[in-house]
Amino acid sequence: YSHTCALKQDTTVVCWGSNGSGRLGDGTTTNRLTPTPVSGLTGATAIAASDFHTCALKQDGTVACWGNNGTGQLGDGTTTARTTPTMVSGLAGVTAIASGDFHTCALKQDGTVACWGSNGTGQLGDGSGTIQLMPTTVSGLTGATAITAGDNHTCAREQDATVACWGYNVSGQLGDNTTTDRSTATPVIGIDGTTAINSGGTHTCARIQDGTVTCWGNNQFGQLGDNTTTNRLTPTLVAPL
Repeated sequence: YSHTCALKQDTTVVCWGSNGSGRLGDGTTTNRLTPTPVSGLTGATAIAASDFHTCALKQDGTVACWGNNGTGQLGDGTTTARTTPTMVSGLAGVTAIASGDFHTCALKQDGTVACWGSNGTGQLGDGSGTIQLMPTTVSGLTGATAITAGDNHTCAREQDATVACWGYNVSGQLGDNTTTDRSTATPVIGIDGTTAINSGGTHTCARIQDGTVTCWGNNQFGQLGDNTTTNRLTPTLVAPL
């Protein structure tokens, strides 16, 4: 939202921009106009920055997060903001991470997904709708190979190249032909052969094996690329790409 981070070849991370709640991870809440090293963080292999918090995946398969923690999005069992990296509790074997506005998710080596933080619209996928301060397993999802998070929804690509989503669905961003929020993983309708997925705030897109791209959800500004501004509740092909 108002900060940026970069992963360096030496496995450290630098961040810059707004530093409210310590989202730059340098031990302060001072805004930075140039890249500033995240304190005490080495061995990073991937990063995910959200509106007010940031997380890093480490070489050993663990995850560290910092910044705002009002809904437990740092996963350390508290709601205390952190200005330096803090380990996510009880989490190992992670291969990818994704952050929403106030929640975070991790893809694990066994193909399951664990999420933590805000859960008011089911974005953690555990069927509860309850804030979780530590990682909780997404229900009904096995064999995941990639994850992506929007503001308040999350999606996973599965081994069979289909996609499942959960969470907020007011604009159809879950792709299940409804606008009903889902608190467990729900298949996206009419999509297979996917090779990659990505989400904006309230829409989602997938790359297909044939090189086309399909998107669904909010289309207020034409973000679905179908030459309209009509919201789509199921995947719709991006105009010739």
